[in-house]
Amino acid sequence: MAGKKYRKVLEKVDASKKYSIEEAFTLVTQAAPAKFDESIDAAFRLGVDPKQSDQQVRGAIALPNGLGKQVRVVVFAKGPKEAEAKAAGADFVGADDLVQKIQGGWLDFDKAIATPDMMTTVSKVAKILGPRGLMPNPKVGTVTMNVGDAVTAEKKGKLDFRVDKAGIVHASVGKKSMGSAKLKENFMALLGAVLRAKPSTSKGVYIKTLSLSSTMGPGIKIDTNEALGNKEE
Repeated sequence: MAGKKYRKVLEKVDASKKYSIEEAFTLVTQAAPAKFDESIDAAFRLGVDPKQSDQQVRGAIALPNGLGKQVRVVVFAKGPKEAEAKAAGADFVGADDLVQKIQGGWLDFDKAIATPDMMTTVSKVAKILGPRGLMPNPKVGTVTMNVGDAVTAEKKGKLDFRVDKAGIVHASVGKKSMGSAKLKENFMALLGAVLRAKPSTSKGVYIKTLSLSSTMGPGIKIDTNEALGNKEE
């Protein structure tokens, strides 16, 4: 893979050029060289200082076309909320039994949701869930009494995003097989969500650079001004 095929892909991408949104998404799907269905990932380099607590950027968005993959959801709930979660299609619902499963090494899920009253129970596995980004959090809608709606949103492909220590938001916008039009729609929805999450203390240029890449493909730079259009003054 690192040989002829990858060199051929690199020839398609001009590393010094900033592509329009349209060109970038056409190119990223063509430049995904692997035989498997590669993820298409976006990177937003932001003009924030993540070391400052008032310059954190995080949020969640239900992408218009989902993420192109099956999302396995567990819910910490009891009584009527347990039934509501099951009816909405949760893969596993429980309380102390769910904690025991996780303590025993079971992590066969992608998202965890909890009702607020279950957070003391969930805290027993916080050290396991936290580092894996699986800890339920009210800021992204995974600690809620509306468990049915939350399960439905996660199943459709709700994307959680947050800025890393380097000031970059990395997020998948779907799979290559979804095609450039659906991937572009997802990207524009995510861009809008990142703009809405701009901290009031952020000064100067907020979105510095935008780029795309597939799992095994090269990075493709996007023309930030064209992408933002009228979205940022």
